[in-house]
Amino acid sequence: MSDTTNDDARRHGREDHVRPRRPNIIMVVLDDCGFAQLGCFGSEMQTPNVDALAEDGLRFNAYHVTALCSPTRACLLTGRNHHAVGMGLFPEVPGASPGYSGRLPDDVWTLPRALRDSGYSTFAVGKWHITPLGERSAAGPFTRWPLGLGFERYYGFLGAEANQWSPSLVADNHAIPSPANVGDGYHLSEDLASQAIRMIRDQHQASPDRPFFLYFATAAPHAPHHVAPEWSDSYRGRFDDGWDAVRDRVFARQTELGVVPPGTSLTPRPSWVRPWDELSADERALYARMHEVYAGVMSHVDAQIGRIVQAVEELGLGEDTLIMVMSDNGASAEGGPHGTLNEYAFTLGSEETVSDMLDQREQLGGNRFYNHYSWGWAWAGNTPFRLWKRYTWLGGTRTPLVVRWPNGIADAGEVRSQFSHAVDMMPTLLELAGVDTDGRQLDGKSLVPAFADRSFDQPRTQYFEILGSRSAYRDGWKVTTDHVISGAGAESELLEGSRDYDANHWNLFDLRRDFSESTDLSAEEPQLVESMIATWWEEAERNSVLPLVEGSFADMINASQEADSDGEPPTAYVYRPHTAPVHEDVCPNFAGGFSLTAEFDNGHEVPAGVICAQGDWNNGWALYAKDGRLHYALCRVGRLHLVSSRELDGPIVSLGMWYEPAPDDGGHVVLFANETTVAEQRLGTRVPPLWQYGGSGLCIGYDEGLPVTDAYRPPFACTGGLERVVIEVQRPEDAATRIPAEAVLRAD
Repeated sequence: MSDTTNDDARRHGREDHVRPRRPNIIMVVLDDCGFAQLGCFGSEMQTPNVDALAEDGLRFNAYHVTALCSPTRACLLTGRNHHAVGMGLFPEVPGASPGYSGRLPDDVWTLPRALRDSGYSTFAVGKWHITPLGERSAAGPFTRWPLGLGFERYYGFLGAEANQWSPSLVADNHAIPSPANVGDGYHLSEDLASQAIRMIRDQHQASPDRPFFLYFATAAPHAPHHVAPEWSDSYRGRFDDGWDAVRDRVFARQTELGVVPPGTSLTPRPSWVRPWDELSADERALYARMHEVYAGVMSHVDAQIGRIVQAVEELGLGEDTLIMVMSDNGASAEGGPHGTLNEYAFTLGSEETVSDMLDQREQLGGNRFYNHYSWGWAWAGNTPFRLWKRYTWLGGTRTPLVVRWPNGIADAGEVRSQFSHAVDMMPTLLELAGVDTDGRQLDGKSLVPAFADRSFDQPRTQYFEILGSRSAYRDGWKVTTDHVISGAGAESELLEGSRDYDANHWNLFDLRRDFSESTDLSAEEPQLVESMIATWWEEAERNSVLPLVEGSFADMINASQEADSDGEPPTAYVYRPHTAPVHEDVCPNFAGGFSLTAEFDNGHEVPAGVICAQGDWNNGWALYAKDGRLHYALCRVGRLHLVSSRELDGPIVSLGMWYEPAPDDGGHVVLFANETTVAEQRLGTRVPPLWQYGGSGLCIGYDEGLPVTDAYRPPFACTGGLERVVIEVQRPEDAATRIPAEAVLRAD
């Protein structure tokens, strides 16, 4: 029955047969927010807007996710376990077995499609990251873009992460020009909130009685940790006593708030997180500032959530709108032991010292950096649990969940401790929307009874597997392996545990009495351990987890790249100006060497402007003409390498360059005009095989967003009648031409 039919029924006096109005639904998915990183879950970071939702609603303190981004999002949007819909890892790494294909099945039933078909307006805003590799360009196909899976409107980014100051964005089914200009104050979180508010207002003005579903998936607080100084500076000195002290205070506050039950043990600091008191003064100053910036990011994104809530209230929809706030996985340790000014340093082999970073710490959060904090803060952000994102310990899989619905939840401010999982969101929301599953399989269970009944319980079995880390939950008990991921840099080197599946130890925990997964009972309950392990294998078989990936995940990623290249990709590319940026997924790989020729149609003036550009001053390149000279700028991990020509003479019919890599000094660059060499230079570094984790577009005849060098400001459109650009690439057998496995692992 539609809401219009409900109105008709009321007018004709048939109140007894009127179904209650279906709620509007807002699902907020934060990125990399740990269990202890919201104020209402004990954090010292200020999140007043989410805290207000919790005060007026419920907090679920036993809500679980998959420990990784794309798999969790697949669960949320399909109600199925992630391997069962091909998202055992993420779409950048398509595997050979069905559970790791990186592609949602063609016939998958999705939450937005079900709600749309039942009369809801459906909007998605923000991070997507479930479109397969190679399907994100202007050529599509668009079947696994948001609109192809049931959303009617979309605004956001398709990849794993985005530069908050200068993102590459998509609206509906097409890329759009960058909304950002250097120094204009643009920030992605604010833009996403504004777009969400406009979609809600537009829909309400056109059809005020129609319910809506908004999927609002922020880029924050995922790295890069970008925020204006007024947000980070408000935390000056707040974390100077370090992660050990912060963790102790947060744990005490969690107990006081009731999100951690009395008697819970605070798990000890692991050996790979150094004691704060043993750090040098420089390290403490640097790491404290990193967390001040992160805290600013958290407070800033909370403010954007508050803007959306306020807009809903102003429309008179607050009482009838269900708002859920959650995270896709635990806090991220991908910044490594020391953090970083630029995440690309890890994957492209650039050394960063503490002293180098310390000198620039006051600029952290700005558009010159692509920063991430030290992993000690991730450990503190997952208090009271062990480990973090990418591991199926509770630090990776248990995250905050806040649910507020004034017309449907009476027990405001309470905590619910029922086991829940991302797969439960779809059956929960379908029940509230009155949508029948018609026999379709869903792996989750509705949480609607728990809204009214704090003692509600139901039998639950749930497996977990991410990157070889495995665990299983069954009616209060949990087994968790000590598996350590291979091929993940310092994490793989320093963490204690087993690197071999056959040697993995299965720890046993009674989560009914041991909330923090602190006390291993495997020696006392060997038969239960065996039974739980058997449960894991049964669930793994049923959900297409098997076969487990053998060897390191670096091997898996390299294998996927080889498989992706079996179709003999082109070696020649022709591009024309005045087009949208070409998505990095389908761009040439320049690392093996290339030639580039730009052809001009008038043959009389010396051009000026950007001929080609990709990426920005964090990691990118540009070929441009300025002041009568041709310039090639390569900014690798924030370090500029520049080749400039002598002064050019017209008429100009062609400009270009070629690059030949070399292992010792990076390679040889030649610039030419009208087929005559005008500059020749050793580059000093190699051209990398990728530019941006989130995908950067190749711009022809202009640049957008942030520039590659301070020598110009986008768009700096090319003059002189640019007709086309021809690029030819070489494909030598060289590991340096492959996207590093670490880069793929960080693209989550």
